Amino acid sequence: MTQHVALVVGGTSGIGLATARRLQALGATVHVAGRGKERLDDIATTDPEIIGHRADGGDRGEITAVVEAIGRIDWLVISLSGSEGPGPFADLDLGMLRRAFDAKFWGHVTTIQAALPHLAPTGSITLLGAITARAGMPGTAGIAAVNGAVEALVKPLAAELAPIRVNGVSPGLVDTPWWNGLPDQAKQAYFTQAAQLLPARRIATAEDVAEAVVLAATNANITGTILETDGGARLVSMA
Repeated sequence: MTQHVALVVGGTSGIGLATARRLQALGATVHVAGRGKERLDDIATTDPEIIGHRADGGDRGEITAVVEAIGRIDWLVISLSGSEGPGPFADLDLGMLRRAFDAKFWGHVTTIQAALPHLAPTGSITLLGAITARAGMPGTAGIAAVNGAVEALVKPLAAELAPIRVNGVSPGLVDTPWWNGLPDQAKQAYFTQAAQLLPARRIATAEDVAEAVVLAATNANITGTILETDGGARLVSMA
C-alpha cells in the first residue's frame, strides 16, 4: 500500500499542528507549511518526523514551490487564521478587515489553486472555518464574513473538483495561540464563563478539533460537508 502524503498549511501551531501529529500517527508522510522560522525549528526538535516548509499560505509562488517539492498530495489541510477581524461593526477598520480576508480567505484560495495539480484523484481538501460564519454574535460581523467566505467554498468545490473530496471543519471556542493576545488571567476568566454556557461545559482543545479535521480529510465517504465541532455553541446565546 502506498503511504499517504499530507500537507497542512498553517500547520506549525494550534489546530494545524495537532492535525499534523494525528495524521503522522496514522502512518502518513506529513508536511507542514508556516511563515515562522522559530516554530518550524521547534517542530524539527519536537516532531522530527514531520517535514517543515517555510511558506506563506497567501503567497502563490511560495506555496507552489512547496507542493512541487512534495509531489503527490493525498490530504491537503488548510488551517490558516489571523487575529484581525473582531470588533463592533460601526468601528471596524476596513483596512484591517481587508488584511483579515487576505490572511484567511485569499490564503485558502491561493493554496487550493497552487496545490490542485498535485492532488491525488482520490485525495481531499479540508478547510478550517469557524462558528462565527453561522452564529449571530455581536462584534463578530467582520470575522463572520471571513469565515463565511471560506465555508462557502466547500459545497461548490466538492461538486466541481470531484472525485477529490472537499470538506470544512467549523470550530467554536478553542484554547489555541489565537487567544494569546489576551492576558492569561483575562483569557481564563472568559473561558470559565463561556464553558458554563456551552452545552459541552468545556472549552475545546486543538486536539479535539484535529480529530474532526482528520475524519474529514481521511474518510472516503465525506464530501461537501462542514463538520461543526463547537461544543454546542450554536445552540445557545454566547453574548
